[in-house]
Amino acid sequence: MDPMRGQGGIQMLLTAEHEAQQIVTAARNLKMTRLKEAKDEAEGEVAKYKSHLEAEYRRSISESTGSSDSTVKRLEAETEEKIQNLKTKASNVSPEVVQMLLKYITTVRI
Repeated sequence: MDPMRGQGGIQMLLTAEHEAQQIVTAARNLKMTRLKEAKDEAEGEVAKYKSHLEAEYRRSISESTGSSDSTVKRLEAETEEKIQNLKTKASNVSPEVVQMLLKYITTVRI
């Protein structure tokens, strides 16, 4: 075996290893760049979505605040109507309750 030929083979292997390491390093750098770009893009989308939700919330608040006077009036009318219904029912049942109470009070059990 020729010692020069062995040296050339070793040198060729070292060169191939060095090239392979450069390819791996380049691939890692590309991967890191792509990951950073994806992260930046995702953060941008999150910020955009967050601002959209905040705008929707503000719009919802402004709509509900603007109509609060009409809501208060509607609730007051409903409450008054319910109070009147309860008073009417109470006045209809009141004579029966009085008769029942008088019956139990005046009845003596032996």
